[in-house]
Amino acid sequence: MMKANKNLFLVVFLIVCCAFKWPKENITVYSIGDSTMSKANTADNYPGRGWMQMIDPFFDESVKVVNQGASGRSSKSYRDEGHWNKVITRVKAGDYVFIQFGHNDAKEDSLRHTDPQTTFKENIQNYVNEVRAKNANPILFTSIVRRKFDKKGKLVDTHGEYVTVVRKLAAEMDVPLIDLNKMTAEAVENLGPEESKKLYIYVEPGVTAKLPNGKKDDTHLCEAGAMKVADLAIKGLRDIKSPLVEYLAK
Repeated sequence: MMKANKNLFLVVFLIVCCAFKWPKENITVYSIGDSTMSKANTADNYPGRGWMQMIDPFFDESVKVVNQGASGRSSKSYRDEGHWNKVITRVKAGDYVFIQFGHNDAKEDSLRHTDPQTTFKENIQNYVNEVRAKNANPILFTSIVRRKFDKKGKLVDTHGEYVTVVRKLAAEMDVPLIDLNKMTAEAVENLGPEESKKLYIYVEPGVTAKLPNGKKDDTHLCEAGAMKVADLAIKGLRDIKSPLVEYLAK
């Protein structure tokens, strides 16, 4: 009788243990980069959005997303202007930092310009190393494509070595990589020259006070485009089997 009770207790104990879910540790996902990921000011019906601006709903309540992307910044100016210091001083062990630069590094002005094989590469290496020094987790992202088609309807690469350097660094430093450049290129090409405009800021005059004359912008995303890229970023997390997948909303 005592043995039967002991066995019953063991069975009940195992059932309870299997049913019980240990609470997840709360983590923060930071993002550093440019306007294609940063939070846009949506006042006055402004249509622009950064893709990190749309990513919150993809995660469960254990994740806090802190979008620290900054419009117009390169891997150089982001640090020089103090944006990076505000992030890295808050990062704690177990957090994640999404890193995406390249759009503005090609600019010719001395405040932003970097050379892809030297200063740009060094900047990305430094960001990765400083995140790791906090026992946190860097993830590299290649820059999303610009919507630029040639006369034959073929998408034209506008980022060059800034993308290839990030890919090579990810392999050399054993850093997880989400190749948003490749993923967005496929998405934009599949849509074609006309339909792909729906991912970017194409606004008629009078729609928003911020753009009284309208705008045709092949770099920055509208809400639908930002949601599409956020979805691709989440797909990328699944593809690389990131531990963050466990924190995705069910």
